[in-house]
Amino acid sequence: MVSKRDYYEVLGVGRSAGEAELKKAYRRLARQYHPDVNKDPNAEARFKEINEAYEVLRDPQKRAAYDRFGHAGVSANGGFGDFRGFGFGGLGDIFEEFFGFGTRSGAARQGPARGADVRSQVSLTFEEAIFGAEKQVEVTRLEQCPDCGGSGAEPGSQPRRCPECGGRGEVRRVQQTLFGSFVNVTICPRCAGRCEVVDRPCSRCRGERRVSVTRRLMVEVPAGVDDGTQIRLAGEGEAGLRGGPPGNLYVSLRVQAHRYFRRHENDVLLDLSISFVQAALGDKIQVPTLEGEEPLAIPAGTQTGSSFRLRGKGVPFLRRNGRGDQIVTVHISTPTSLTAQQKKLLRELGESLGYEVTPQESRSFFAKVKDAFGV
Repeated sequence: MVSKRDYYEVLGVGRSAGEAELKKAYRRLARQYHPDVNKDPNAEARFKEINEAYEVLRDPQKRAAYDRFGHAGVSANGGFGDFRGFGFGGLGDIFEEFFGFGTRSGAARQGPARGADVRSQVSLTFEEAIFGAEKQVEVTRLEQCPDCGGSGAEPGSQPRRCPECGGRGEVRRVQQTLFGSFVNVTICPRCAGRCEVVDRPCSRCRGERRVSVTRRLMVEVPAGVDDGTQIRLAGEGEAGLRGGPPGNLYVSLRVQAHRYFRRHENDVLLDLSISFVQAALGDKIQVPTLEGEEPLAIPAGTQTGSSFRLRGKGVPFLRRNGRGDQIVTVHISTPTSLTAQQKKLLRELGESLGYEVTPQESRSFFAKVKDAFGV
């Protein structure tokens, strides 16, 4: 008599394998060695061995006895056992999952169906994204037909039970397999699983139960949103079927660029030009913000690219109190048109600082060429 293999070896798992790992291993092997799929002469015996091993190891009490006493500690019948513990509703569920036929009821497939979600897009100015706004969005969606009330039948008439499936929404055919007779369940071809037929379709929706409607809805945009933020309006999507709930409306926000301001997370960025006199001597200037002008002190000796922070003048936080800052980066602007007196004063300043400046306009064209070629 051939001795039985170790159950853990049969399933290809370690002795510490948990329930999820056991189930995953069982399903993989059952699909591989099922006799209706695997035509190897030894497939049926292997399939029985796999089921026997899993039936023992899935049960905590049987597994404990097996771990202690081995095969002598358990009584396995070598058959298929109760497939309900394998994560299926019954033997028919295995055949439906593996091979596409079985004994499941089609009622769940034809029950209430949730409506589809609808997506739209709204454009915002930079200021609207920062401070919030109320915007109008136009959406086209499927709503329950107002004439037939969603029945699909012309007013004054009613749908009737489908004569082909008897109102079950499915038809069943017996199929012979290696293990006996099984029922092949398919959606009724006449009523398409609706369980009823309409003899006089509604003239407005043509029996489809829903009609396309364009609506204008108001969307509350909270302060602090950014480009790409998505707002969900629950229940504003398409109407459900057979009493199912409606879907949702998702509004995607697109924020326009500002002429002066930029955004980095919750900070507002501003590039500002100042004169070299202001940078050298220092100054107190008025800086534009999203809420008006604010004073800013420029210290003497400021270099181009220096940044200054205005606290609390940035973008509001979406889910908590407070705001970011405004960061002002200064760039020193060089004058392009100077009077003779201004040039004289600048040369004197340069000399006093140890810089010898040769006026470019006093040099001839040939002198510039000589400089260029190092002559």
